[in-house]
Amino acid sequence: MTRECLLHESAEIDATAQRMADAARQAILPFFRQPDLLTDNKLAGGYDPVTEADRAAETAMRAILAESRPDDAILGEEFGRAEGTSGLTWVLDPIDGTRAFVSGTPTWGVLIAVSDNSGPFYGLIDQPYIGERFVGHGAQAWMQGPLGQRALSTRPTTRLDQATLLTTFPEVGSAEEGAAFHAVAQQVKLTRYGMDCYGYALLAAGQVDLVIEAGLQAYDIQAPIALIQAAGGVVTDWDGAPAHEGGRALAAANPDIHAAALTVLRDSLA
Repeated sequence: MTRECLLHESAEIDATAQRMADAARQAILPFFRQPDLLTDNKLAGGYDPVTEADRAAETAMRAILAESRPDDAILGEEFGRAEGTSGLTWVLDPIDGTRAFVSGTPTWGVLIAVSDNSGPFYGLIDQPYIGERFVGHGAQAWMQGPLGQRALSTRPTTRLDQATLLTTFPEVGSAEEGAAFHAVAQQVKLTRYGMDCYGYALLAAGQVDLVIEAGLQAYDIQAPIALIQAAGGVVTDWDGAPAHEGGRALAAANPDIHAAALTVLRDSLA
């Protein structure tokens, strides 16, 4: 493919993703903080909610893809996989952080990624209620929000004792995974919980240094991977391998703080 074709494809992908994020906003916001929100539980023996807003948002995004990019594959949390022929896959999480959504807290977001055989290369995180959108593609990352638009760059922090660490659930995953996370948490300056996908956006925006999670699906992590890498950060699993299929994720602002956290995780799991 020529450089001109690549640039055209890049612009078309971004334009399509922006339209999808706009459509998801319109589908979701009428349901947010509404007392009559309809919620189902997907998890026997626990609580993993899905709402009518999740389904409406993914339906709206899929409709745009069917019109604009019918040859691309789709992997979505609510409606599964649709095969394609182009070699590209759109990976969609209509509301990442549904527990936050039903609680009324604005740490949830819409996740849109585009991946090829090597993993995600485009990522978008949108927080409709706050009105913030974070986009990463290649070596460019930017955000648009109430304060305008600006480029994104991760922080240069290299020492764990100067780092801020985020995750969503205090238990992180299994007891073993939780112990490994807390081994890192004991060494950092500040740890905060309950962040959902917004934590990854804050890392890309240069506000925090580390996000560590476990038990992820591909649609939870692919958009954050592309966004953070475009902003200068690093995302791997807890062995330093690619994380785009889900599972355990270590997102870091730079290679040095990534290496420091990875060493602690590995030592704890050894």
